[in-house]
Amino acid sequence: MKNLFLITTAIAALTLNACDTTDESHAQTAKPVAEHTKVSKVKTKTQRDIGNRGEVMMAIQHLDRTQKDKENDSVRKAAAVLQFANIWPGMTVVEMEAGGGYYTDILSKLVGADGKVIMQNPASFDNFIPKEKMEARLAPLANVRLSKTNFDALDVPSQSADVVTWILGPHELFYTPEGGSSLGDADKTYAEIFRVLKPGGHFIVLDHVASAGTPESSGGDTHRIDPATVRARVEKAGLVFVEESTIHKNVTDDHTTNVFDPVIRRKTDRFLHKYTKPK
Repeated sequence: MKNLFLITTAIAALTLNACDTTDESHAQTAKPVAEHTKVSKVKTKTQRDIGNRGEVMMAIQHLDRTQKDKENDSVRKAAAVLQFANIWPGMTVVEMEAGGGYYTDILSKLVGADGKVIMQNPASFDNFIPKEKMEARLAPLANVRLSKTNFDALDVPSQSADVVTWILGPHELFYTPEGGSSLGDADKTYAEIFRVLKPGGHFIVLDHVASAGTPESSGGDTHRIDPATVRARVEKAGLVFVEESTIHKNVTDDHTTNVFDPVIRRKTDRFLHKYTKPK
């Protein structure tokens, strides 16, 4: 009986040791699983932070872009601007004052076949953008429509745009082309931007900085504008300020020199704002 008791006790002890070993082994394997889960969450957050960077870079690096346009990329900081704008494939973008179409070409590639771009220019811009140049620009861009209107009469259906961009433009409201007429009433223009945006859509505006308190008439003189006056008009129209970017910040700019002066040309301090239309 004594031997049987000892044998039974030994078996029980071995069993308990086996259970302890199994638990310890499980704990050791569980720790890496927990760490892996933590890494996955970090990876997801990183992907979210990247935003549309991949789509923007594919558009900018597209083989069909001209060498002249590519040479402007670094000066315009287009990749950073479009990431800030958060434009994605499939979106409808109204590009106010598109000019010769530098951004139009990139936007067309960025929104893709399922998206569309309304390239807006006042009709008077025909005086300095040759017809053949515009036709060559638009020929390969099947998802782009050229609209010749003033800023305060956009040829765009209400609540149809995901994003409205206005690059280096708001000061033009206070500039009258030689021999021409006003390009649009300021209050009506921002009301139009509000009208065409979808609820939740964004307005992206970039322009040359004028000193605080500078009259809006500076738009017709130095081709600059006080960011505060733009924000006041945008918010008056009903849009809500979201954020700003300092990617075009230049602390050496005195905010008074004409933007076409060789001393500051293409190096001006510029503000970049994002607004949204409330849902």
